[in-house]
Amino acid sequence: MRPVARDERISGDRTAVLLLLPVAMLLIVGLGALLSASSVAAIRADLDNLFYFKRQIIWTLAGVGVLLLANRIPYRWYATWALPIFGLAVTGLVTTLLFGSERGGATRWLDIGLVTVQTSEFAKFAVVVALATVMTRKQRHLRQFSHVFWPVVATLGIVGGLLLMQPDLGTALLIAASSFAVLIASAAPLRHVFGLGTLGAAAAVALAFAAPYRARRITGFLDADADRLGDGFQAFQSLVALGTGGWFGVGLGASRARWSFLPNAHTDFIFAIIGEETGLAGSLAVISLFLAFSIVGTAVAMRAPDQFGRLLAVGIVSWLSFQALVNIGGVTRVLPVTGIPLPFVSAGGSAMLANLFVVGVLLNIARSARRRSETSRGTP
Repeated sequence: MRPVARDERISGDRTAVLLLLPVAMLLIVGLGALLSASSVAAIRADLDNLFYFKRQIIWTLAGVGVLLLANRIPYRWYATWALPIFGLAVTGLVTTLLFGSERGGATRWLDIGLVTVQTSEFAKFAVVVALATVMTRKQRHLRQFSHVFWPVVATLGIVGGLLLMQPDLGTALLIAASSFAVLIASAAPLRHVFGLGTLGAAAAVALAFAAPYRARRITGFLDADADRLGDGFQAFQSLVALGTGGWFGVGLGASRARWSFLPNAHTDFIFAIIGEETGLAGSLAVISLFLAFSIVGTAVAMRAPDQFGRLLAVGIVSWLSFQALVNIGGVTRVLPVTGIPLPFVSAGGSAMLANLFVVGVLLNIARSARRRSETSRGTP
């Protein structure tokens, strides 16, 4: 393969900068919103009113360090170690089920000393890497349905089953959606992909109504006004917060919803606080940043040097984009509430580390990019 031209390297660096800009702005927005949204929650927990804000700063700095490290690791390395990475993710999920702490009826957190880890955040990357690797190595055989079916069943079946035992259907569906995007971008025939997608959608509907609390969440979404003090409480209060913000908001730090009116204001519903304090203008700005990230991330995938890099980038961009869509959709009552945090914005250490790590992986792919017409689609 010919040496990389100087102008191509400049183009790769420019793409990397365009990828980092929306991420950096979302981190700043998140810290600003968290400063306001988390203060009341900290006071009610008998903590310093800046406790969650200070902790998020630490996690953000740690995440930036992880991003810089991931940017230095050649992305093809993940294909070589895909099986151990997947095995570690499964081990983490099993360990969480056996020794994790239970909160609100779910066992999703593993206490390691002073740090609490949500292992499902790292399972997202493991599944994307596993599927990208298998779909690349099997690309000459993907016209046979079995070569598409069994890798998907093996990865999603194991990880999804463990997540449902926690239970965490929202994360399982998010992983399934990003996996579906990887399959669409692969060499698999669309009839196979959409066949699996239909089966997955049917399974998701069945699982959604299998547990009473999930069924109530869906019915509460369909008619939140019918039970404003029950299952529709969060959805109703988030709309109140967004409506209070009007066009330009009530002002930074002036949120009323954070005063115990809106549960999880600094985590799952932080977008409602942003909408209340900065109005429709601020809300659209945040949505625009996620849209910009998705567009540039898609460009990174299209310019990837090989098939594995392309599928890996598609999986990462789909994961973060779908997650933002699901979170904002739940807050605005366009979608049911799933308990999935807003990437780069919501409070949470494990999510911050995982999200910034995969941004570093995308940066490495972007900096390795060549002109698509002058590169091969080699297997990892």
